[in-house]
Amino acid sequence: MIQRHLSQVTLINRVKRLFGTKKRDDETLKVVPRDEHSISRSSISEAALKVLYRLNKAGYEAYLVGGGVRDTLLGLSPKDFDVATNATPEQVNQLFRNSRLIGRRFKLVHVVFGREVIEVATFRAPPTEEHPNKLAATGDQGMILRDNVYGNKDEDAVRRDFTINALYYNVADFSVHSYAGGWEDLQERRIRLIGDPETRYREDPVRMLRAIRFAAKLNFNIDPEAAAPIPAMAPLLTQIPAARLFEEVLKLILHGNALDTLRLLREYKLFEPLFPGTEQSIKADPQVLALIENTMANTDKRIQAGKSVTPYFFLAALLWPQVARMQREFQDSGLAPHPAMQKAADRALAQQLKATSIPKRFSIPMREIWELQLRLPKVNSRRTSELLTHPRFRAAYDFVLLREQSGEDLGGIGEYWTKRQEVEPAVPRADTNDYSSRPDGKKRRRRGPRKPRSSAE
Repeated sequence: MIQRHLSQVTLINRVKRLFGTKKRDDETLKVVPRDEHSISRSSISEAALKVLYRLNKAGYEAYLVGGGVRDTLLGLSPKDFDVATNATPEQVNQLFRNSRLIGRRFKLVHVVFGREVIEVATFRAPPTEEHPNKLAATGDQGMILRDNVYGNKDEDAVRRDFTINALYYNVADFSVHSYAGGWEDLQERRIRLIGDPETRYREDPVRMLRAIRFAAKLNFNIDPEAAAPIPAMAPLLTQIPAARLFEEVLKLILHGNALDTLRLLREYKLFEPLFPGTEQSIKADPQVLALIENTMANTDKRIQAGKSVTPYFFLAALLWPQVARMQREFQDSGLAPHPAMQKAADRALAQQLKATSIPKRFSIPMREIWELQLRLPKVNSRRTSELLTHPRFRAAYDFVLLREQSGEDLGGIGEYWTKRQEVEPAVPRADTNDYSSRPDGKKRRRRGPRKPRSSAE
């Protein structure tokens, strides 16, 4: 009986190969010609065009893909451009001297043009049981651990997460290739997953965060089928490495719609896996929500005004409620204020690091902001002038104003320091740990004087 069944399956597969099968809806291709869309080469970075043209010239297929196409069609300025090709990562790496191979889970190539990096990915195909674990592997709960099975453009489109990202710009004839109804979803401002939502979220739980980010950033609606499983599946985020979640947090907050993002994250139960202590503080004290929402609103205003944003400031605000609570508890147990603050900061950061990593370049200035909350109220001290030269004074002063804005009674110290700066402007002393000049918090490299070449060179 079993042998008869296998023979029938074999016969069916032979017929499929002979006559072909009807394409899945996910693979349905719509080609939008040049005169029906708004993308022009002038809106694409020169670096991305160089990559596309060189790959084409070498005989490979190459398309601009994903967010760069999506945002350009929406009239936005993409932060980066990604390329998809049928060339393998090794072939791309050989073609570009200014490139490097990266990644194990997903092998990619970064082509570097000064500060701009063009990410080049080889077309992926859905893995099968025939592929070895070194190419494709899935965890017990369905999470993709490795995905390096290569295919063609149609197969690659099926592997993408959202329909609005299954958009390919062809520099050869300037057309846009749309799969799975992505073009229509873009027009209707709808976020919809390709395939079964639960399966796709299990493959990569970060897709839930991406759905929220796109909804807030683009002012799109999440399709009901894509939205429904999220609250129940939110705990899957705890499986994601803390370092990756930290990078996702920066993306969620630094795109200019952090307040909307915060509200969506809480609505879909995604905020607690990212900031468990903060969510507990919000539930315990409604005033905490005012502080967090004002932090996000102020961050949005700065970004929309073209001003710089330092991640350590909003991270300090997000963790402040539990730091302040722990500090009071340690004081009540007999510790002096400053040791109590240091111990509270240690514990709050240790708890947060279980959810998302926080590099020291951020955690150190966070601590300084918290400690200055104890020093700024001491307005009668002889050392108040020294505070005006502290590298983190301005951030700590802004933090005091934020706390007062959120309804906390600090006895008017915000007004005091505002007037004090009118008489004696704050001039922070030079600090080798000051990372505020760059939004990513990284130091700028300083080159020393060049050594003179010897006559023998």
